[in-house]
Amino acid sequence: MNPVDPAEPVVTAASEDDPGTLSGSLATIEEALAALRAGRPVIVADDEDRENEGDVVLSAQLATPEWIAWAVRYSSGFLCAPMPQEIADRLDLPPMVEINEDARSTAYTVSVDAAEGVTTGISAADRARTLNVLADPESTPQSLIRPGHILPLRAVPGGVRERAGHTEASVELMRLAGLQPVAVIGELVAEDGSMMRLPGLIELGRRDGIPVVTIEQLIAHLDEHEPRDELRAGPPRRQVSLRADATVPTAHGTFRFLAYKDRQTGTDHLAVVSGDLSASAPLVRVHSECLTGEAFGSLKCECGPQLEAALDAIEQEGGVVIYMRGHEGRGIGLINKLRAYALQERGLDTVDANTALGLPADARDYAAAAGILADLGIERIRLLTNNTDKVSQLRGFGLEVVEQVALVVGVGPNNHQYLETKRDRMGHIIGEEELADAIARMHEGGRR
Repeated sequence: MNPVDPAEPVVTAASEDDPGTLSGSLATIEEALAALRAGRPVIVADDEDRENEGDVVLSAQLATPEWIAWAVRYSSGFLCAPMPQEIADRLDLPPMVEINEDARSTAYTVSVDAAEGVTTGISAADRARTLNVLADPESTPQSLIRPGHILPLRAVPGGVRERAGHTEASVELMRLAGLQPVAVIGELVAEDGSMMRLPGLIELGRRDGIPVVTIEQLIAHLDEHEPRDELRAGPPRRQVSLRADATVPTAHGTFRFLAYKDRQTGTDHLAVVSGDLSASAPLVRVHSECLTGEAFGSLKCECGPQLEAALDAIEQEGGVVIYMRGHEGRGIGLINKLRAYALQERGLDTVDANTALGLPADARDYAAAAGILADLGIERIRLLTNNTDKVSQLRGFGLEVVEQVALVVGVGPNNHQYLETKRDRMGHIIGEEELADAIARMHEGGRR
């Protein structure tokens, strides 16, 4: 098949009614689905209201050398294969790394080639063959070799309405088209190698007869045709799996330690449980890993004292501390956190330091925490936190946060400005009186 053969049916991306506007040049979701069923690509953009980036999306099941060659030509050549977690598990495709430091949390697995029917694995024909194997429901782990030239991606269970990324959007499109839910995607680039923005995407689609749609359109289509009874049907229990359960005596008491594997990222998380969790709303602390604060007693943050206070609290009244690994430095990783510290030494606050590094102020995601709470049978919680974003995310995953319990501990001369920044710029609830009292206690301790 020739990608630009005029004899083939073409789904135009342009709108005759409003050709002068970008939004008027977008196709419908139905047109995109028709193209995918015909083995043709679609272009999926992030947001029609800004000049954004876009991916070419093809069915892995129907992938051909011709269209893979087209995708390579107009992308960076870096092709990924989004799929549901169940397929990745069946094909034994674990996450590429244990701790994902990607700013967008893109869930790369180990790379693969087809075990048979390929040569070097890099040609368009070889990559099309690998994609066909990935989409084949009869394929097994032995049908693939590792490493290879295609990068599978694990889509989150909640789909594009849980994570509005190209990974989830492409899997949703395959499902809606009635195809195997494995896609191939590549980020489209301009002639100079920069990312192609929406005007360029529209022009490329118009020229080659490829529908251009947005993730926003897809979400609206799903909301119309597959409405959700609630914002979420419930916490994403399937994102985690319980791997170990043991009783561990600690300096703060004896607790049940339950180890969970995050099926999306491969990260191991821990639930530290005390007492009976059948109370109507047990006390819960969702605590982010902090090597510097917890293992080395860093005074630049309050993470160590917060963890100790949370363990003491659940030991006294029952509850659970969920220890989230992979959250170092609010999700940017240990090395980047230390780089941010170096910038803070030059006068930047914690938010501006992250921004200067090209990183988000807070990259943490609490889907796994919600899944752990669901596995523990907890639906209503009293949340021990100052972080309003954490409250919002957990509520978004279907949990009822009946009370936000403040946790102001560990204030010192090296971190009180950090706490003020979290309050003033990140929406953390740390009142003037609470912070003043904590600073006063700090000074009293220094006089003893």
